[in-house]
Amino acid sequence: MGVFDFVRNAGAKIGIGKSTEEREKEAADAAVQRGLEAQKKMAAEAMARRKDQQAAEDDAAKKRRADFQAKKQERIKAAAKRRFEEYQKSNELEKYVADLGLSDDADIDIRFDDGVAYIEGLVPDQETREKIILAVGNAEGVGRVNEEIEVHAQEPEAVMHTVVSGDTLWAIAQKVYGDGNRYPEIFEANQPMLTDPDLIFPGQVLRCPQ
Repeated sequence: MGVFDFVRNAGAKIGIGKSTEEREKEAADAAVQRGLEAQKKMAAEAMARRKDQQAAEDDAAKKRRADFQAKKQERIKAAAKRRFEEYQKSNELEKYVADLGLSDDADIDIRFDDGVAYIEGLVPDQETREKIILAVGNAEGVGRVNEEIEVHAQEPEAVMHTVVSGDTLWAIAQKVYGDGNRYPEIFEANQPMLTDPDLIFPGQVLRCPQ
């Protein structure tokens, strides 16, 4: 029995096993390769995230554009509907005035726009002008009358009285003329809009001839 000493890495020199340097180099190369693969993986993941983020941003932009276009179409439709309703209202007001017989000897045009009635034309007398203004102004949905009506024969303008709660034609005549018994004059001055001297309502405007 005995103990024999050998050179630890001598076998590598004659093709038996690998030297320490070779193993260290292989380990270093493997570490570098793993690092490269990890970098590639991280780069691929980052690219995928960027693609996903870009896709999400594109989808959000498309949705915003679609929402904007939808709202734009809604506004266009609402505006078209409003214009059509205003056109219908204009025709209704003209028909109403005609049915009252106020435009038989007059040449007028009525346009309705956002609660305002615009009246233009030529009428024979002041009474017809004032009755047309009152007929249109007291119609449902009309909040203001903007008129440019010419009169053939100039006459004094009537007093315009806005009815308040508790008003009667007698009380209005008393206030305007100082004589309540003259209420039939107010009733007649507002025909054919008024059909009953007792049927007046707050907010209604009546003409009281001078």
